[in-house]
Amino acid sequence: MIEQLLPAVVAVVEAGADESHEPLLAEERDALGAAVRRRRDEFAAGRSCARRALAALGQPPRAILPGAHREPRWPVGFVGSITHCSGYCAAAVARADEIVTLGIDAEIHEPLPAGILDEIAVPGELDWLRTRAGDGTCWDRLLFSAKESVFKAWFPLAGRWLDFEDARISFAPGSGTFDAQLLVEGPRVAGSEVRGFSGRFHAGEGLVLTAITMAAR
Repeated sequence: MIEQLLPAVVAVVEAGADESHEPLLAEERDALGAAVRRRRDEFAAGRSCARRALAALGQPPRAILPGAHREPRWPVGFVGSITHCSGYCAAAVARADEIVTLGIDAEIHEPLPAGILDEIAVPGELDWLRTRAGDGTCWDRLLFSAKESVFKAWFPLAGRWLDFEDARISFAPGSGTFDAQLLVEGPRVAGSEVRGFSGRFHAGEGLVLTAITMAAR
């Protein structure tokens, strides 16, 4: 499903809850330490998808260790993103000379828990969401997912945190696209400040999916 939101140069591997996963490599097991079972299962599923995506780009199996903020540390010359939610996991990987950064996110297609929307939305987003109430799509969950994809695309470029209220999302429902305007100073890529990202979204099959890519220039 999520591969439909990404350009052809991005290798994507998805897995469902009933699919078996490759075992973790020794370095990855050590990095997890005494993590709880759910965390270990999600980590293993994500790394399995990531290794298969890298293999599609001609890369041999290797450990994909977490960084200081639990972000995947990709092989030199590659960028990628991993997402998982209940019953679903996916990894997307591309060559860094083709894609500068990318971010993907998957969430269960259901309303956000009470109180969460007020914590993640900025002025204008709440007003727009009210206009879409009752149309069958959980736009609040899509907003959350889009901001997760923004963070995943942002972090490899900036190396610092980005809060939910630091980006404003504008959806274009007819085209399945969205724009993210950064409300803080952005990182610099090829001498220019990044002021935002463009992405695509999909809602269906019980999931909401979002994806962002920035092509190399």
